[in-house]
Amino acid sequence: MKITIAHSPDSDDAFMFYGLARGGVATGELEVSHVLTDIETLNRHAQEGRHEVTAISFHAYPFVADRYALMPCGGSIGDGYGPLLVAREALDPAEARRRRIAVPGERTTAFLALKLFAPEAETYVVPFDTILDEVEQGRADLGLVIHEGQLTFRGQGLHKVVDLGAWWKGETGLPLPLGGNAVRRDLGDELMKRLTRLVRDTVSYSLAHRPEALQYALGFARGMDPAVADRFVGMWVNDMTVDCGPRGREAVQTLLDRGHAAGIIPRAVRVDFVDA
Repeated sequence: MKITIAHSPDSDDAFMFYGLARGGVATGELEVSHVLTDIETLNRHAQEGRHEVTAISFHAYPFVADRYALMPCGGSIGDGYGPLLVAREALDPAEARRRRIAVPGERTTAFLALKLFAPEAETYVVPFDTILDEVEQGRADLGLVIHEGQLTFRGQGLHKVVDLGAWWKGETGLPLPLGGNAVRRDLGDELMKRLTRLVRDTVSYSLAHRPEALQYALGFARGMDPAVADRFVGMWVNDMTVDCGPRGREAVQTLLDRGHAAGIIPRAVRVDFVDA
């Protein structure tokens, strides 16, 4: 049986799927192929049910919950850190509410966190890897930064205005869940559970073979210094990636509940994790 696993072409996702990509995790009769594309595109593809297993933003889950259940493994969860708002000059965080902000997509969890923090902010969408340039060149007052830009923004002379993961933890005491993996419901319970275990196994394998997995991930690091890539991977692939646990599940539900209460998410949804 052929199974497609879709995820972003970033060093942290490459690291966690190293075990599957390089044959370290046995798949039996399942023929697994990887599709790599940016997270906002994956969010849209999930609405079509295009892939059996796909990375999605947690913000996107209410829009695909009829088709997909969430895996408790493979997620990116920042405990006290997360997407950044950056600017050309030092700003009071309150100023963000009155400025024009470049964002990486309206279904990203970074966007949801921003709208909870600054609901009246003016935003516009650009590819995530152009946001620092948008700010540096003056087209945006601030940029909402995800992926490696969280560690490299100072290299373009920019200043951190607020860390939305730190803000969220101050508000709720919880980590900020950004992206997760979802599995299509029409596969049936047993295969959904098996695929969930497969994703958990590849994360565990990569963590157990960290030097080799990191070397593989550097091929997806878009020129990052190896030390920076190592730090970036450590931020987003850890024990909560193996299993988000009760605290991670609570964080996802709380985030989506607050998004619905704020009118950002059109319908309430009960988060549904595969028990495997």
